[in-house]
Amino acid sequence: MNIWEEQKMAALYSLVGLGAVSWGTSPHIRCASLLLAPKMLGKEGRLFVLGYALTAIYAGPVSNLRHNLNEVIASLGCTVDLQINNTRAAWRISTAPLRAVFNSLLSSKASLQAETRNISNSFADLDAQVNSEAGYEPEDAPEGTARDREPRGAPGARLSTQKMYELKTRLRCSYVVDRAILSCRLWFDQKHGECMRRVWVPLLSHLLCLPMKFKFFCSIAKVMEVWCRNRIPVEGNFGQTYDSLNQSIHSLDGEFSADIDIKEERRPGLLGANASWALVSTEVRDYVQRQEARLEWTLGLLHVLLSCTFLLVLRACFSYVDGYNGDIRFDNIYISAYFCQIDERRKKQGRRALLPLRRAEEKTVIFPWKPTIQAAEMKNLVRELLGTLPILLLLAVVCALDWALYATFDAIRQHSFLQYSFRSSHKLEVRVEGDSLLARLLRNTIGALNTSSDTQVESNNMPCLPQPRSMDARAYWRTTGPIGLLLCLCLTQAFGYRLRRVIAAFCFPKREKKRILFLYNDLLRKRAAFTQLRRAAILRRARQQRAPRRHLADTLHRRCPPLRPWLRRRCVVCQAAETAESRVCPTPQCQAVYCPPCWDDVRRRCPACTPREELSSSAYSDSDDDATYAE
Repeated sequence: MNIWEEQKMAALYSLVGLGAVSWGTSPHIRCASLLLAPKMLGKEGRLFVLGYALTAIYAGPVSNLRHNLNEVIASLGCTVDLQINNTRAAWRISTAPLRAVFNSLLSSKASLQAETRNISNSFADLDAQVNSEAGYEPEDAPEGTARDREPRGAPGARLSTQKMYELKTRLRCSYVVDRAILSCRLWFDQKHGECMRRVWVPLLSHLLCLPMKFKFFCSIAKVMEVWCRNRIPVEGNFGQTYDSLNQSIHSLDGEFSADIDIKEERRPGLLGANASWALVSTEVRDYVQRQEARLEWTLGLLHVLLSCTFLLVLRACFSYVDGYNGDIRFDNIYISAYFCQIDERRKKQGRRALLPLRRAEEKTVIFPWKPTIQAAEMKNLVRELLGTLPILLLLAVVCALDWALYATFDAIRQHSFLQYSFRSSHKLEVRVEGDSLLARLLRNTIGALNTSSDTQVESNNMPCLPQPRSMDARAYWRTTGPIGLLLCLCLTQAFGYRLRRVIAAFCFPKREKKRILFLYNDLLRKRAAFTQLRRAAILRRARQQRAPRRHLADTLHRRCPPLRPWLRRRCVVCQAAETAESRVCPTPQCQAVYCPPCWDDVRRRCPACTPREELSSSAYSDSDDDATYAE
């Protein structure tokens, strides 16, 4: 009880004081308190043992079963996590080279930009050379070719790079030829002047310097102009190559960037559910925990109810005291010492005595000093043993289920070891030789593909295997101990109930004498009317014996000698098995079986076939009432 210690002590002292006062003033309370001991050996005491038995079953196989189920749930969640982790690791390892390439490209961004600037600067000279108008006189060029590059007669149409460069080349060639002719003429003029100064004789000087007047030889250079116009040293795809290269060089000026985007697509699972394995494992674990909480609450309620069984024991004790004093037939079936004294006194007086009792009468009474369980107690014993079958079946089912699950989980643990091995290796090498700008550019771009890796991942599911726990012999003993005690209480209940009458007789001796006298007189009346009282049962059993035996029973009786003791006919009075000394009714239509004592008790006349009027009795009755064993 969840109360303070001082309150517990006060309640204890109050109960002790109240019990002492009641014990000293009331014999009913004294008797009821003494009856607690035999009641604890009865069905009230079995309620306490039943509580311990249920607790032992819960703490033993049920707890072990719950532990093994939790292990399986944890193993399932761990296995799912392991598979997810292995898949994630394999994905990362397989995409590592690609990510390394992109990371290398991103890291070489500065060097790529530097190379592109160098290429742009180097290409600037070529671009200036192509776009340059040096090498010819602009006024010598046709209209629209120097600035706007539009030919005459076709305004709005731009010349291609190839045509423009060919035109500039022709102009440069013509300009070079014209400059050569001009230089040649100037050279002739210079040499003529020098010649005239050296040769001062007038006539002779004109004669000797005459070859210096041959400037028409300079016109021979016009031949080169014709060659330049017909065979220009410009490749046919120069313009197209220049335009492509110019566009590429200007495109290199843009910023280099690279991003890696991974898109995860979720697909609906089975039955349209979009739940992960981790969520399923969590839900299963939560469900098991909720069921465990409910079971714990139920066991707590059962514990509280079993704690209140002392009230039932007290009520049963007071109920027995009231029945003992209020009903003279209540539990009045014991052949006590006083009963034997009465019978001995009657024998000495020469009056009818009861002892020894007839076999049919022995089944209705109890001899307290016999150490065996008697017929009147056997019926109650069988009923109590049948009442323990549910708890025995529960124990057997739980233990069998626990053992089966342990065997299954242990087999899974021993034969479900898996080892995951993931190996990945690759080597990619691209070599770009040379020191040119293009070579350096290719080394910074295509060279990023030069990656190599050698990865080996080893893992196993050993941490995820279930670790079932089995119950040892000690645990089984702790579980079956209360059940065995429960069975022992069923067997000792008869002796405990005998003790009830002894305690009540000790507390109420006068009442006990009245009860014994009533029992003795009642047995005397039944003895006088024995034949009439047992006639209904004798008639019923005789009809059953006359009925034809079933084919199966007859076959077993003839072919299975070990089963014959259970298939033999029995006495119609006391149900004793038929023996060689048994008597059979001489009437052909009756054939009822009697044991020798019962044949003497019915005065050697079969009540089943003798008319009722011929059966002498001082207390005629056709009832079949027997004294019953009180609870």
